[in-house]
Amino acid sequence: MLTKAILTEAMSYRINEIFETLQGEGTFTGVPSIFLRLQGCPVGCPWCDTQHTWETNPTDQVSIDALMAKTEASAKWSEMTAEDIIARFEQEGYSAKHVVITGGEPAMFDLLPLGKALEAKGYQLQIETSGTFELKVTDSTWVTVSPKLDMPGGYLVRPDCMARANEIKHPIAMQKHIDALDSLLERCPPKADAIICLQPISQRPRATELAMKTCIARNWRLSVQMHKYLNIE
Repeated sequence: MLTKAILTEAMSYRINEIFETLQGEGTFTGVPSIFLRLQGCPVGCPWCDTQHTWETNPTDQVSIDALMAKTEASAKWSEMTAEDIIARFEQEGYSAKHVVITGGEPAMFDLLPLGKALEAKGYQLQIETSGTFELKVTDSTWVTVSPKLDMPGGYLVRPDCMARANEIKHPIAMQKHIDALDSLLERCPPKADAIICLQPISQRPRATELAMKTCIARNWRLSVQMHKYLNIE
């Protein structure tokens, strides 16, 4: 029989950040959203703009109030249960009902207890994942796989993640990145109605032009990281 301590631990999540804003990428661009950023990621993408979430050091653990008081990106994190998270949403007075679980790599966690608790309160869930860990999410969770190929961490994109994806959002800078996506789609085919988005890395003009051209030719979608153009979080 599991002890109460083990059950409590299984229901806890390492949270780096909680904030309300607009979703700036992919299918839900422009939708008011609560972002729940989890701490920890071993994938090691060189262009990652949240490298402060990679390591989980005990010395960086802070209280929930201290976490919410952060004014800039940092490796500080707090241990929170699903109940803690919902209570904080309500305490902050958030009105958005779309919750984006991101990281870090959120699929390192069992998100089923959190997902069930949030959905019971009327929230819609979206997870943004590299596709390198087994997904433990509710059936109605919108899964955005941003496949990370040949990254320093050495993790492989999982066929089961690609098959579960509602949306595949692929960062590109040059043709070789599109070629790599093509190879992945052949090796790990998504479901027929999965939406494919190309996202230019760092909004570089050449990358944006290539993404636009490819999206038009293939009837894919362009993801332009609206939040960076608007200079919002």
